Amino acid sequence: MIRVLIADDQPLVRAGLSALVNMEDDLEVVGEASDGVEALAMARELRPDVACLDIRMPGLDGIAVARELCGPDAELAIPVLILTTFDLDDYVFGALEAGVSGFLLKDADPETITKAIRQVAVGLGTIDESLTRRIMREFVQRRSVRPVTTSLTSDVLTGREQEILVLLAQGMSNEEIARALVIELSTVKSHLARMLPKLGVRSRLQAVVWAYQNRFVDLP
Repeated sequence: MIRVLIADDQPLVRAGLSALVNMEDDLEVVGEASDGVEALAMARELRPDVACLDIRMPGLDGIAVARELCGPDAELAIPVLILTTFDLDDYVFGALEAGVSGFLLKDADPETITKAIRQVAVGLGTIDESLTRRIMREFVQRRSVRPVTTSLTSDVLTGREQEILVLLAQGMSNEEIARALVIELSTVKSHLARMLPKLGVRSRLQAVVWAYQNRFVDLP
């Protein structure tokens, strides 16, 4: 059972998300928070498998809470899925920098939302497809980073891991990567499990950010 914490300052939204999640046999809402301070306290007490956070909340916003739950220095290491009505770039950039594993707009269909929760719970990040290319391009352009040279990347990742990272950055699922490389799905998962710690990230989404931010792959 995947245990989910929902945080949103709108009661109707909380109730709707909670009902949606609890309808699924493998998902369970273990807490509902009305603001960021309450969300952080509940997360520390309940240790959910996934925290679904709104961005704009009283007290602490969703990005500030995410930094405490899944940021580079976070002790809890709780994966975060941001669900918001806002697709403004600065919000998305802040969420990515905070280390979130997923970002979806609230008008996503129910199946997309529940699928995203499952993906985030097992370390598979997700981001609204309509935002991906624009956001990644802007995210990279706004950051001054030292490009990773081919030799350095080779020191960090094996040849197969580099191939998988390129396909991952193209938006491929594990199944699509397996077909493209003509390998077993379990092999893809094993490579990902070894690759993420090497990059110092916790999810597929963060690995994609790493790839673009470090110029390992370029957006068309």
